[in-house]
Amino acid sequence: MKTFKIAIAGGGSTYTPGIAKALMLKRDEFPVREIYLYDINDERQNRVAHITQKVVHEFDPAVKVVATTNPEEAFTGADFIFAQLRVGGNSMREQDEKIPFRNGIVGQETCGPGGMAYGMRTIGPMIELCDFAEIYAPQAWIINYSNPAAIVAEALRKTRPDARILNICDMPIGMMLRMAEILGCEKDEIEVDYFGLNHFGWFTDVYVRGESKLAELREYMSEHGLVTPEQSMDLQHSDADWIKAHRNVAAMLKLFPEYLPSSYLQYYLIPQTVVEQTDASYTRANRVMDNRERNLFDSIAHLEETGEFKEGFNVGVHGTFIVDVAMSLAFDRRERFLLIVENNGAIPNLPDDAMVEIPAYVTSRGPEPVRLEPIGLFYKGLIEQQLASEKLLVEAALEGSYQKAIQAFALNKTFPSSEVAKRVLDELIEVNKEFWPKLG
Repeated sequence: MKTFKIAIAGGGSTYTPGIAKALMLKRDEFPVREIYLYDINDERQNRVAHITQKVVHEFDPAVKVVATTNPEEAFTGADFIFAQLRVGGNSMREQDEKIPFRNGIVGQETCGPGGMAYGMRTIGPMIELCDFAEIYAPQAWIINYSNPAAIVAEALRKTRPDARILNICDMPIGMMLRMAEILGCEKDEIEVDYFGLNHFGWFTDVYVRGESKLAELREYMSEHGLVTPEQSMDLQHSDADWIKAHRNVAAMLKLFPEYLPSSYLQYYLIPQTVVEQTDASYTRANRVMDNRERNLFDSIAHLEETGEFKEGFNVGVHGTFIVDVAMSLAFDRRERFLLIVENNGAIPNLPDDAMVEIPAYVTSRGPEPVRLEPIGLFYKGLIEQQLASEKLLVEAALEGSYQKAIQAFALNKTFPSSEVAKRVLDELIEVNKEFWPKLG
């Protein structure tokens, strides 16, 4: 059986050990011979690599785990490149969140101005990663988790249209896991219909063994949102911030009950509620640093000091989803996932060049999107406004255009006015001088 080389770009991420464990749990079906971690932060990556190697060797000591800052070493001969870049790290994420909140609007890492700031930082490095893949691993598939996925996908569609890349997001999988818990079934028994942009979409139906459960879920979620009756198996999305987000699904359904909204739509449909619920002095970035980040690095320190392994992380849907997608690509399984793909008529009344999030079958040749019915005017209007904002932001980054950046911010529904959009944009420009292209 063929064995695989996996390269993980963003190897210093707190998610890396979980991805490595997810690979090992599937090793009988998906045998891996090498895992190369690639990151520009050598010191951080080396520490994460220490525990990642320990995780891997608990399962199979023959699997080679290497950390490097050399792209040629990392990517040469890779079969898959898993991308999870966080440009600027959590310190810049904190700025993405707190600057908007200080101005009375949503501060979030992938939505609104915070997501746009993060996108401006990520576009260039993701283009560079595609170029490395073309040079060193032209047959490899890049499976991209790097956020904000919608903006990254649009930038790569525009600049690297021939790149072998699949853009994915684990949030719909997390929601499906919770739906399964509500319905009393296994996630693998669920199939969904869904449309939208990444972090901007709706479930139009949910089937269990071919039977629609939309009405049952709508009734439950209108009262409880996605808060499940018992402790959820979805530990990745189970802390205090996510519980609030899952409760807010109920508020959105009371306003717009036709379809089941992604929890991320709270930032666009009920932004004032989100602002009122948030402590602007202690945002999601702080919680991540004080919990997930600290837990992992405490376990690394314990390993370094004592040689004893404590698992300060969990695999979660982040790890399992990316491995499942890679396996469908590797073995032509034609498994159905929600992916971010170029529309090309899949949603007939949206532009062909929109990067939409919809069901698709993953084959060895790439995704085969499912064709959907035209969407209603309300959803079409919301999506086209968000799409225009994202496209303008990508053009602003590629062209160095301040005017297009302010247009992108002004179009985004998280802003109450263009004046606020300009004020927040100018503050973000100031703190992102090291990362953003110069806007003139």
